[in-house]
Amino acid sequence: MKTPTFTIRLAFTLVVALVAQLSAQPEKGSYLDPDLPTDKRVADLISKLTLEEKLAQLLHDAPGIERLGIPAYDWWNEALHGVARYGRATVFPQVIGLGATFDETLVHRIASAISDEARAKFNAAVALGDRDSYPGLTFWSPNINIFRDPRWGRGMETFGEDPYLTGLLGSAFVHGMQGDDPRYLKTAACAKHYAVHSGPESQRHSFDAHPPRKDLWESYLPAFEKLVREAKVEGVMCAYNAVFGAPCCGSDFLLADILQTRWGFEGYIVSDCWAIQDFHQNHKITADSAESAAKAIKSGVHLNCGEAFRSLGSAIERGLIFEREIDEALARILRTRFRLGLFDPVEKVSFNRLSPDIIGSESHVRLAREAAAKSIVLLKNDGVLPLSANLSDLLVVGPLAAHAEALLGNYYGLSANLVTAIEGITGKIHAGTKLNYVHGFPLLPIDNETPDVAIRMAREAPVTIVVIGSSPLLEGEEGEAVLSRNHGDRVDLNIPGNQLDYLRMLRKDNSTKIITVVMGGGPMLMKEVHELSDAVIFAWYPGEQGGNAIADVLFGDVNPSGRLPITFPMSADDLPPFDSYAMNGRTYRYATATPMYPFGFGLSYSQFTYSSIGLNRMSFAEKDPVRVSFLVANTSETEGEEVVQVYLHCVDAPFDVPVESLVATRRVRVKPGETTKVLMELEPDTFLMHNQRGEKVFVPGDFRITVGGSAPDPRSIELGSPEPLSIVLSRE
Repeated sequence: MKTPTFTIRLAFTLVVALVAQLSAQPEKGSYLDPDLPTDKRVADLISKLTLEEKLAQLLHDAPGIERLGIPAYDWWNEALHGVARYGRATVFPQVIGLGATFDETLVHRIASAISDEARAKFNAAVALGDRDSYPGLTFWSPNINIFRDPRWGRGMETFGEDPYLTGLLGSAFVHGMQGDDPRYLKTAACAKHYAVHSGPESQRHSFDAHPPRKDLWESYLPAFEKLVREAKVEGVMCAYNAVFGAPCCGSDFLLADILQTRWGFEGYIVSDCWAIQDFHQNHKITADSAESAAKAIKSGVHLNCGEAFRSLGSAIERGLIFEREIDEALARILRTRFRLGLFDPVEKVSFNRLSPDIIGSESHVRLAREAAAKSIVLLKNDGVLPLSANLSDLLVVGPLAAHAEALLGNYYGLSANLVTAIEGITGKIHAGTKLNYVHGFPLLPIDNETPDVAIRMAREAPVTIVVIGSSPLLEGEEGEAVLSRNHGDRVDLNIPGNQLDYLRMLRKDNSTKIITVVMGGGPMLMKEVHELSDAVIFAWYPGEQGGNAIADVLFGDVNPSGRLPITFPMSADDLPPFDSYAMNGRTYRYATATPMYPFGFGLSYSQFTYSSIGLNRMSFAEKDPVRVSFLVANTSETEGEEVVQVYLHCVDAPFDVPVESLVATRRVRVKPGETTKVLMELEPDTFLMHNQRGEKVFVPGDFRITVGGSAPDPRSIELGSPEPLSIVLSRE
């Protein structure tokens, strides 16, 4: 029989154990109740945090809070053209290639696939206990900066030089990433880099951009406004550089006045990585990290990618900032985490059921191949394309024919389905075709190069496919393009001289038909390549299925329909200074020099003609849309897709206006010998023009509306685009 003393001791031991068990469990609170309004849950959670815990949550690598059952979370994740930097994922074409599709529906499908894979990878990472960077759900994509200058190495990450196209495709990307669940975000997209940011890379941490106000509002901000107002993007990343004397991440004008007050942005603002340190280290507007951190918070930054916010405790002690301002910033970023379902029971969020089987799935691989094929731009064709798969002999040469890096671009994941150009071509040809491949010559000039073997082989081949261009080793972000001598920028737009030397020898010494496939992230000087080749296609960095897509186009299984989202200059002398952010002389909208290839240009194996343009009214009414109708006929024997483009010009405006502006676009599939009627609707805001102060105003005068398959430049017609049609809409 147990003594009373023993019983008391046992009871006391059990009580102590129970108390210890309860204290080890997370504190309960209304923030865990999924049925409560998000704002109430956020407020409840903040009320339970110590100041030290609050400050730590404002960093991109937010630590866990064990006593509240909150796991660590790293905000830094990338997904420009597929889930990046975290192992296996489907690699879609680099963003500039997606821009070349002019296809918002396709971009939405791709972003939906990316976000599916993102959720599946997140679920798998959580199961493994991985809370490090890159398996999260907050993606710092898309990059919607304007590719204003072809020398910018990071232009490959953008949708091109046009603000309308960038806004259209960027919005489609955001919708696909964030999903359409009425309660939860599938992932959280982030528009970057806000704002007026496009090189030079060597100056990005210290450059102070002073664009004309007209250019700011007309070129640099429209895509951001569209993603904020219409696509409801969850995040915005402020840029490294300064604008009008204030660092973008410390600019009351950009972050408070425009983004949050004028546009009503309610999501979170994150600094570009280590941008806040630039306040005191490069921009010299603050004395130290504490001042920089306080300045960023007061200007509107909520989350710090970097280390500066570790000094916020010191900033509070010095009276530079108050805890209530910390709470306001914290509420913004916690709201995003709640919207992602990160504090809710697993079964409540349907996306938690996505399994790793979807990563690199057959349907996603097919989508990557479709996207790559639609991105390819046919720039010249003297009748040599499409090729027959039954060729007797075929030679493939060039440094990029078997170069997997040229499929990937930058900010990429890894795939087990990488197909290089030589692999795609090999898989397409007849078993009896004599196919030879030689590297031929290096990517860059080196000593003792001997392309003689490839030249001799070309004499025996009726067709030679030459795969040349650039590489992510030569262009890209500062610090990543390891062979670049200009911090990733392409100050010299020429294709490397040894590559041109090979083309010259090939053309000089034999009669082989030369098909040149050019890969790269942006415009190059193509005049001599064009002259030396019988056909030229531009394939960008086409993603994991790039080789198959190139072969699909070369052999006619896919009719090329890509269009240039950026102008290719005739000469580098036609470009304004790289560090000038004035749009005068830049892009198809303000340049007057004849381009090598105009914006929107691209050929097809079909022949299209336009006719019978008309409007629903011949005079303008401010409150009513204008409907443009016209006919597109396919006069060839090949079915194809025409990328219809509508451009607007304000005639006799009292201030400078763009030469042309893209205002609508659509892909139209037309069968051989058939004619399709196209109707495009232009909203009244389309006809507002930006004056010199940057204000959108109605102006007197007429509007010229032009429809066609390219920007209305005489060079397009010279190169083979169909004749465009124009009609004038008069002011009432």
